[in-house]
Amino acid sequence: MASHRKSRPTGTRVAGIRTPALATAALTSVALLSQTANATPSDDRPTLEEVEKKVDDLYRQAGSATEKYNAAKEKTTKQRKKVDTLLDDVAQRTQKLNDAREELGSFASAQYRTGASVPETATLLLADSPQDYFDQNQLMNRLTGRQKTAVDDYVTQQSETMKKRREATESLETLTDSQKDLKTAKSTVQKKLATARELLSELTAEEKARLAAIEKKKQEEAERKAAELAKQQAAQEEAERKRREEAAQQQESGSGSSGTSGGTGSSTPGTSTGTKAEKAIAFARAQIGKPYVWGATGPGSYDCSGLTQAAWKAAGVTLPRVTYDQVNAGTTVSVSQAQPGDLVFFYDDISHVGLYIGDGMMIHAPKPGAYVREESIFYDGESSIYSVVRPA
Repeated sequence: MASHRKSRPTGTRVAGIRTPALATAALTSVALLSQTANATPSDDRPTLEEVEKKVDDLYRQAGSATEKYNAAKEKTTKQRKKVDTLLDDVAQRTQKLNDAREELGSFASAQYRTGASVPETATLLLADSPQDYFDQNQLMNRLTGRQKTAVDDYVTQQSETMKKRREATESLETLTDSQKDLKTAKSTVQKKLATARELLSELTAEEKARLAAIEKKKQEEAERKAAELAKQQAAQEEAERKRREEAAQQQESGSGSSGTSGGTGSSTPGTSTGTKAEKAIAFARAQIGKPYVWGATGPGSYDCSGLTQAAWKAAGVTLPRVTYDQVNAGTTVSVSQAQPGDLVFFYDDISHVGLYIGDGMMIHAPKPGAYVREESIFYDGESSIYSVVRPA
C-alpha cells in the first residue's frame, strides 16, 4: 500500500464513487473500545492490530509527505530556473547600463574638447573664420541631439535594471521558502518511515507470522472483489458488443450498406485512446519489480505518482507530478466503468494512485520497502478508492 497523503477538507466525493458510511467509523470505534477492554492494564505493549494500524497510518502519512515533497521539489526546480533567468537578465541589463554610462561620458568629453561650456559670442571670437564657427556649431547641435538620446536610453536602462533586480530578489526569497518546505517535507517522510521500521522491528517472529496472515486474508478479499468487478465489466462489454451488432444490422437493413454504427464515445482497443492506454500499461508492466523510493520518477525506482506520470509520458500524454494534481487531469468515471489505462486514486486525501489494467487489477508502486507490482484495486478495501480518472 503506497501512501501519498495530503490534508484536504472533508466533503462529498466525486460522482460515482462511494463515500464510507458513518457506520464504518462507529464499528471501528467499537472495535477499538473492545481491544482496550480486553487489554491487560499492566501491559503497555501495543497489540498486533494496533501495531498494524499504526504502521499503515505511518506509511500513509509518509506518502502524504512524499507528495508534499514532490510538489515542493517541482516548485523549487521551477523557481530556481526563474531566478537563474532573472539573474542573467539583470547581468545583461547592467552591462547595457554601463555601456550607456560610458556613452554619456564620451559626450561630456566631446563637449569639453569643443568648448561647449563657452558662451556662443566668445566661441565666435575664438573661431578663425565664420566657416569655423558654423562647423563648430553644427557639431554641437549633433552632440546635443545624440546626448539626449543617450540620456533617455540610460534612464530607461536604469529603471528596467532596478525593476528586474527587485524581481530577482523576490524570486530568491520565494526560492528560499520553497527550499524550506522541501526540507521540512523530506524530514517528515524520513521520520515517519523510521518510526514504522522501528515498530516492525520490535515484533516477535510469531507476531510477524500473524501479521503476514492478516495481510494474506486482506489480499484474498481484494482478489475476490477484483474478480467480481471483472465479471461485471465483462458483462457490460458483452452487452455493448451486442448493442453495436444490433445497431449495425439495423443500419444495413435500412440503408443496404455496411456502414458502421454511431459510437458511444467509449474507448476500445484500436482507437487512439486505446492505443495510448496500451502503451502506458506496457511501460508500467516493464517497471514491475523496481523498488518504491519516495520522490523517485525513474528509471530505476518510482513512487506511485512518479510511476503513473512516467507510464503516460511513454504514451505521449503529460501528467502533473503529484496525485492531487493528477486527479484533475482527465475525466472522472465510476469504478464499474474503469478501463485499462485509467488512474485509480485512493483515500480522502488522494494520497495514492495506481494504473488500472483491467479485471479489477492495477500496477502501482505500493509503499517503502515494496516493489512495483500488480495488485487488486481493492487491496485496502473498497472504501479506500477515492475516484477513477481517464487521462486521455
